[in-house]
Amino acid sequence: GAMPVMEGKAMIFRQFAGVNAYPIILATQDTEAIIQTVKNIAPAFGGINLEDISAPRCFEIERRLIEMLDIPVMHDDQYGTAIVVLAGLVNALKVVKKKMQNIKIVILGAGAAGTAIAKTLISAGAKDVVVLDSKGVIAKKRPGLHGYKKELAGIVNPRSITGELKDAMRVADVFIGVSGPNLVNAEHIKLMGEKPIVFALANPTPEIMPEEARRGGAYIIATGRSDFPNQINNALAFPGIFRGALDNNIKKITDEMKRRAAYAIAGIVKHPNPQNIIPSIFNKKLVGAVARAMR
Repeated sequence: GAMPVMEGKAMIFRQFAGVNAYPIILATQDTEAIIQTVKNIAPAFGGINLEDISAPRCFEIERRLIEMLDIPVMHDDQYGTAIVVLAGLVNALKVVKKKMQNIKIVILGAGAAGTAIAKTLISAGAKDVVVLDSKGVIAKKRPGLHGYKKELAGIVNPRSITGELKDAMRVADVFIGVSGPNLVNAEHIKLMGEKPIVFALANPTPEIMPEEARRGGAYIIATGRSDFPNQINNALAFPGIFRGALDNNIKKITDEMKRRAAYAIAGIVKHPNPQNIIPSIFNKKLVGAVARAMR
């Protein structure tokens, strides 16, 4: 079942960035087996793009492969998503005339994507990020937190909010969903601050459909779908990132490179507006701009 997705990504690499990519599916979910397999095949490749590995194992797998290999490694579900979210948010904030350091951000979903988005936005200047999982707001004092969620609790939620989504959404400027379908409604959006920004990225059914978000007063709406405006799609990032990494003989994709890639994507949209905060994957300038950011 995974093969069509991997074949599609390989075609995107080739079509948009001229990078030859090969879909490799592993019949295991064991952390050590995945790490050893990738390590053993790495000499034949110029880079490794990890995909569809769930949290928490994805964090250790990516970290250890980055440490042991001399070629670039990136888990696309984490940082491909986070880079494009940052790009879209940079332009959305221009539209609503707000600054990253002054806004309140709510992220629903604390898996691979949600964790990477939180870390990336904080590294880009966000001061107030609240993350929720299926049990509610992640906070330092919440019992039962361990592993990566305990680590996450140490860098998010500076106001020590507790409770559920409606508690987190009060006067929030930005909602980012990387969770599941229909978990948010118009009443949640009405709790948000002035000119709310809503990124509902669950696929194929987002956390809240655009028409419902508009009913709640959302000013800018993005989804992961191509049939609505403002598609937040990993494919805006990964072809250019690996094109640039290969061109520049980069051994490790750093956080600074990821941020530069996001700003490069954002910069392609010269005059952002509520219906246009992110470029199309078909934009001819996209891959080159991202590749040049990888230096």
